[in-house]
Amino acid sequence: MFKFFASLIAATLFCIAASSQAVKHPPVKPGSITLVTKFKPPVVKCFLGRNSKSANITVEEANQLLSLPLKITDDKNVSYKISSYQFLYKKKSVIENEETGRRETVFTTVADRFKATPLPTVWINNIAGGLQKDEELYFFDIIVTDKLNRKFFAPDLKLKIL
Repeated sequence: MFKFFASLIAATLFCIAASSQAVKHPPVKPGSITLVTKFKPPVVKCFLGRNSKSANITVEEANQLLSLPLKITDDKNVSYKISSYQFLYKKKSVIENEETGRRETVFTTVADRFKATPLPTVWINNIAGGLQKDEELYFFDIIVTDKLNRKFFAPDLKLKIL
């Protein structure tokens, strides 16, 4: 029995060694590698209305901000085009615990990736008007493009409703 497993392991190792030798990459020719210049992305800020980074807002403000576009600018007030971003809505709900009969607060999240700003009308219509205290609107993984079509990340924007 031991000899069988030993020979099986040896055969497996031989096959792995033989297959790794069979796959060889062609040699790299001198001068065929294109060097890419290092790119240091500018320091940018993300705005929705007048809010940037993290902010606490009222329900009324949140309803107004939903239909506004995200804006990415640097310290010289140069605007950058948004390539894509993700949006997450943390929604507050109340359920009844079947075992205890008590009401409990729970949060659900809905998120998606978008390539245009502001949010699509369907999203705005589904979220606006139903916003409540302690919910969150979160814009993250924001990818922007500069004039030379170089892409980089912009900072996240989290809005908590008071």
